[in-house]
Amino acid sequence: MKRQIVAVVALALVASTTLIAGIGGNKALYVGGTVAGLVEKTEGKLDTANDTALRFTPDKKKMAPVSIAYASITELEYGQKSGRRVGVAVMVSPLALFSKKRNHFLTIAYKDAAGKDQAGVFELGKDIVRTTLKIIETRAGKELQFQDDEARKAIGGGKGK
Repeated sequence: MKRQIVAVVALALVASTTLIAGIGGNKALYVGGTVAGLVEKTEGKLDTANDTALRFTPDKKKMAPVSIAYASITELEYGQKSGRRVGVAVMVSPLALFSKKRNHFLTIAYKDAAGKDQAGVFELGKDIVRTTLKIIETRAGKELQFQDDEARKAIGGGKGK
């Protein structure tokens, strides 16, 4: 009986951690915007290896990768949201009440091939935030703007707005 209880508690802890973990540390999530070919809440990989374009490759094989030329980027903005993880996870584990979630959002404004204004909001995994932001900022030649002082401090950023 004790083994069953221990197993149930262990399973509940693992499940609650999984429920509140969010996107993977080295992944990105297209939150929304006007990027053609992408559907909101699409998880994938944000690739900064190319010198001329940022590439988002969705995990879903049905969706084609999307590229945004660094030269077409007009504005970059970074922000964080911090909130308590509540909801379904609380039912699984009360530890979720004490877990603080931090999201890392990058908004990219750019001109498409037709010259129209477009924008995409991406949530970045915690392991790729700093390097991704710095690479995109450098290659686009645009200064990263911050939504607030908390976001600026998290990245160790400069001026911002």
